[in-house]
Amino acid sequence: MSQFDRPIRVLVAKVGLDGHDRGARIIATSLRDAGMEVIYTGLRQTAEMVVNTALQEDVDAIGISILSGAHMTVFPKVLALMKEKQMDDVLLTGGGIIPADDMAELKKMGAGELFPPGTSTHDIVKYITEWVHTHRNF
Repeated sequence: MSQFDRPIRVLVAKVGLDGHDRGARIIATSLRDAGMEVIYTGLRQTAEMVVNTALQEDVDAIGISILSGAHMTVFPKVLALMKEKQMDDVLLTGGGIIPADDMAELKKMGAGELFPPGTSTHDIVKYITEWVHTHRNF
């Protein structure tokens, strides 16, 4: 089976001490219900743990849920590790409490679309699906 014959694989992660995972679990369930294969890492992951798991699981996308205010530390660290591991064709997306100015800055650094609370899960599924099909040749 080639990579094109399998479901989209997404890693959903909570990085740092942020212990609120309701949103991440809702997103993970929505992605699964849309036919994606979801790997949920659980709470209190490090950036290294997330990138290493993504590499081992051969994911198409990483979604980070963050409510702690550490987004300007977490996302750049994950992006740097992804670059170091040559994961140039893997989407880094996410959401949570991230101010619009910071979202714009993170996108300039290489993050994909970032979603605030209240975003429709349909919109998130659509974005990941379209990105993967465009960038991973599904």
